[in-house]
Amino acid sequence: MKTLDGTPMSVAAAVQPLGSGLRIAPGFAASTTDETTGLATRIEAKYVRTTGRYVVTAVAVESTVDSVEVNANTLRQVTVQAIVQAAAPQCIALTLDDSADAKGLSVSELTNRDGRLIPEWLATDVVKRGSSEARLDVVEILYGVAALSGQAPLRMIMNELGIPHRTASDWTQKARAAGRLEGMTAAAGRKADG
Repeated sequence: MKTLDGTPMSVAAAVQPLGSGLRIAPGFAASTTDETTGLATRIEAKYVRTTGRYVVTAVAVESTVDSVEVNANTLRQVTVQAIVQAAAPQCIALTLDDSADAKGLSVSELTNRDGRLIPEWLATDVVKRGSSEARLDVVEILYGVAALSGQAPLRMIMNELGIPHRTASDWTQKARAAGRLEGMTAAAGRKADG
């Protein structure tokens, strides 16, 4: 995972402010090799404010074994969106406290072994007690990661917090009204619970 200029991706590369507390890398290059298909794929993506997400600008596919030819059939097996979804959390940074010496973290550093972005104790606390600032912080993180990587934000909020669609929608509207989701837009698609 690298920045578009070829340096390794780090929290320091997340220089573009987004929402009220997130920072993102303006672009990234990510590579993956799929042993099953025998294909290595490299993508480049950049953040486009008008779309509110990372947009893939280049894809390069290479065969890793002599018996696999890169053609229309093998290209159908390339999962570009999955690469973006895996890479985006490394490009999004936040600071967990307001102190002057607070250390920034990438969202991927928050993700636990189960693939959850928000620790279960925090999700339970936000749902149960509902401190409005903490709730808005969590919605901003979840919505931001989903929108930037081309996933369904409401579905991610519902799954991470274990709440119904109506509640996720209400909390998202409140976060947007509070200016927390500025620069993040989700593509219209299927209903989050359908």
